[in-house]
Amino acid sequence: MKPDQEHIDRWLEARKNQRAQRNESNLLSGLVSGSRAALGQAITLIESSNPADQEIAQQLLRNLPAPTQVAKRIGITGVPGVGKSTFIENFGLQLVEKGYKVAVLAIDPSSSRTGGSILGDKTRMERLSQELNVFIRPSAAGRTLGGVAKHTREAIALCEAAGYDIILVETVGVGQSETLVYGMVDFFLLLMLTGAGDELQGIKRGIMELADTIIINKADGPNEAAAKAARSEYAGALHVFSQRPDQWQPRVLCTSGLTGLGLTELWSQIEAFFVHMQFNGALQQKRKEQELHLFEQLLSDVLQQQFFADSNKKSAFIQLKEAIARGELLAYEAISAILQKY
Repeated sequence: MKPDQEHIDRWLEARKNQRAQRNESNLLSGLVSGSRAALGQAITLIESSNPADQEIAQQLLRNLPAPTQVAKRIGITGVPGVGKSTFIENFGLQLVEKGYKVAVLAIDPSSSRTGGSILGDKTRMERLSQELNVFIRPSAAGRTLGGVAKHTREAIALCEAAGYDIILVETVGVGQSETLVYGMVDFFLLLMLTGAGDELQGIKRGIMELADTIIINKADGPNEAAAKAARSEYAGALHVFSQRPDQWQPRVLCTSGLTGLGLTELWSQIEAFFVHMQFNGALQQKRKEQELHLFEQLLSDVLQQQFFADSNKKSAFIQLKEAIARGELLAYEAISAILQKY
């Protein structure tokens, strides 16, 4: 008896589900065993827009075991040309020497015209990328603002599951929405250059208030004296801000990503921060708030995806956009029309 199309479709769907479960299981076992290849494949899956890949990725994220130890999540941002890559390479090498496993999630800016990115961080961190206990993953920012990629949060969770002790998130660079990375990390590090008077005028006050430590980078050679002067100016600016709820007092340090100057002092500062935050419960509270924010963001993304998956709703959305472009509707009126219809 020849099977009908319905039976064939069911069989194909069952086979597809079996393959997805097998792929997810193999990937999960490789991930928890610390395989860098499995970690890279897992991040590729969560970044994919393919529905089949997304299904496997979501299943993988749901099945992630709780990490055996809490990784230190450190966000690193700074003005263009501050030397983030050189700084991260030398800082990462120092951490590896101390016995830590280090993951670097580097976000590259994307072209607003083509959407492409260079993704050259492994080239810029050549020595660090050769270390066995280091994982470097460049990702394109795409259309996501805030100096991060769309799936940076999930990539952090995957790195933790893979056993990395320290996760460094290098952002695109200081901008109006750069502070989004603050909602993903425990410790927020702001890199600045000398010439503090001009820099203080150009940088948003908000990002300075969020910084857990500010460092004046490239404090080497003839630039060292200017770096110390800049440190004094930034330290003075920090005293103007009100006391933080977590009672942590940020400091300003001078470092050199080229020579390694100040990196040991910086690590001591980071360790002191985690001791302070864990002692007063602020770190646990911060992570709870980040998880709630992630829930809100994911819910928004899922609702948007489901909306546009419906061809009728997508068509109505396009028609409303055209009406706005012709001047027949205001944006708020178009939103009201969508809400009333759906």
